[in-house]
Amino acid sequence: MTKRDLDIAIIGAGPGGLTAGLYAGRAALRAVCFEKQGIGGQIANTDRVEDYPGFERIGGYELAERMANHARKFGLEIDFTEVLRISPPDAGHRITLELADGRSLTAGAVIASPGGTPRKLGVPGEDRLQNRGVSYCALCDGAFFRDQVIVVVGGGDQAVEEGAFLTKFATVVHLVHRREDFRASKVAQDHAFGNGKLQVHRSTVVTEILGQDRVEGVRLRNLASDEETVLAAGAVFPLIGFRPNTGMLPPEVEKSEGGYVITDSWMRTNVPGIYAVGDVREQLCRQVTNAVGDGTTAAVAAEKYIDGLAG
Repeated sequence: MTKRDLDIAIIGAGPGGLTAGLYAGRAALRAVCFEKQGIGGQIANTDRVEDYPGFERIGGYELAERMANHARKFGLEIDFTEVLRISPPDAGHRITLELADGRSLTAGAVIASPGGTPRKLGVPGEDRLQNRGVSYCALCDGAFFRDQVIVVVGGGDQAVEEGAFLTKFATVVHLVHRREDFRASKVAQDHAFGNGKLQVHRSTVVTEILGQDRVEGVRLRNLASDEETVLAAGAVFPLIGFRPNTGMLPPEVEKSEGGYVITDSWMRTNVPGIYAVGDVREQLCRQVTNAVGDGTTAAVAAEKYIDGLAG
């Protein structure tokens, strides 16, 4: 691979990146998708997906494989190498990427789809029971726990709003927050706390998630009294934040207060030639369907950008 041979470099082989690669390939552009781990992003760790149109139920990794194979048929190359740094375009409108294996190459445009990482509680049982009752997305997985007791952990807007959302499915939702006061907006609190199916546990932390093959409950500790209790539950949703993976992007790329990349409706960032899609982007929902739409838009916009430079 020479230094100036890419039209589009795609960062991350999740649904957004793979869709962008498919459309770039269909446009006869030389596109390479760089992925530091494995295809699929967050959906690869999802036991089942039931909200992607056309598939009533499919395993997350199977869906990712199908997306990757489809994109490869149109010429997308997937290179399992981490991108360490991306530089803004030079005078010749080329963007330089530095890779973990020591390579340096340039592209006419970059589509960043590196996703992000949910913040974890770091308690025993959490990793072992992930996708077995431990979930980090209420919108994705809430319906799987219909008529069960659900525990939500957190005190921000995400925890309070998604806790209220989960009452549509649960017999009761226990909202556990380590502080006395919630960070969530007053509107979100008023809406959630008026729901009779939501019970609030203030100044309380989860110290362990219990269960063998599935979540069976949580161990709680009240920080004021130091009293420990066990609460039976079928699911735990730690909703304490999400870290977008933006470390490889140029510092000039504009981000929100939460660290998400800000784009326009064409997925363009404020740096020419750099686009952002999927979970790394500031938006309302973070679903597979969002990422796929973002990837489509970014690839078409990048093609127009590259054609404009050539013209």
